[in-house]
Formats: sequence, structure tokens, C-alpha cells
Amino acid sequence: MAEFLPGYEATAWFGIGAPKTTPTEIVEKLNKAINAGLVDPQLKARLVDLGGVPAPMSAAEFGNFIASETAKWSKVIKFANVKPA
Repeated sequence: MAEFLPGYEATAWFGIGAPKTTPTEIVEKLNKAINAGLVDPQLKARLVDLGGVPAPMSAAEFGNFIASETAKWSKVIKFANVKPA
């Protein structure tokens, strides 16, 4: 699509979140376990086989990623005047 429509972008990503009230030590423990899985050679290979791009990151980095995605796509929604059904 990008060859025919410069600037075209369509993405999908998956992540795991927790309520804001989750204690920091629990978030860090979950983050460590999830990131360990994402770099495990077998799991990483399977995700890549399915078309995924594993992206281990810290909880803060993931929060920043979500914020940037929200800002980016909210501009698209406003520009396109998209309304909920």
C-alpha cells in the first residue's frame, strides 16, 4: 500500500497491561517474566513465524509507546471525523 499511497501506515500490536493501582514490584516482576519469554529462542521464532516482531521493553517504555500510539491515531480519527457507531 505504501508504494501507492505515500505515508500509508497500518499496524497492529499486542501488549499486556495492569491496573494503575498494581504495585510497582508486581509490574516489574511481570515485565521481567514477559521480556524473558520474548527473547526465548523458541517463543521468539514462533512469534516471528506468525509475522510478529517481539519488542521487549520496560513498563515505562511500554507506557510511552501507548501514549505515542494514542496521540498519533487520535489525530487520524479527528482528521477523518470518525464517530463511534
